[in-house]
Amino acid sequence: MRPLRYAINVTLDGCVHHEAGVAPDEELMGFWTAEMQRADTVLYGRTTYQMMESAWRRPESGVWPDWMDEWEVPFADALDRIPKYVVSRTLDAVDWNAELVRGDVGEAVRALKEQPGEGLSVGGVTLPLTLAERGLIDEYTFVVHPIIAGHGPRLLDGLSERTRLELVERREFASGAVATRYRSPGGS
Repeated sequence: MRPLRYAINVTLDGCVHHEAGVAPDEELMGFWTAEMQRADTVLYGRTTYQMMESAWRRPESGVWPDWMDEWEVPFADALDRIPKYVVSRTLDAVDWNAELVRGDVGEAVRALKEQPGEGLSVGGVTLPLTLAERGLIDEYTFVVHPIIAGHGPRLLDGLSERTRLELVERREFASGAVATRYRSPGGS
């Protein structure tokens, strides 16, 4: 069974909104590229899928936009190529190497986990909460940035039960961010 991994940037006060000022520098982008390469499939909710597509989908011209630094291209390439599953009740169709997930999300994710492969990566805010509630996340990676946002969606806000995790890795970055990787003893 392939593991389901949740990885996200977070501020010191738990904010996980993409506009909280946690944009990665070159060192962190290298970390996120390696994270993307640990998975053979990504799983997103509609909002995260559309946000990632607008930022990281290769343009029809095949040329990455001028705003993208050279050190961002490996991440963009990895994300652009990887198969994606999108959980949505409102989208009628997706592309960008993606398929819609309909019906019971727990059953769908269990079926994806049973397929052979290196691992599934889930991103976003709402979908990971749903998956954590169902005990489906096997590994959590939080990159905590030295920022206090003061507002915005919070990491796994609303989780109904406390979840005990086992620390398996810790890494500090020059920016002051710290990545911690945890294993869920109860993940399935």
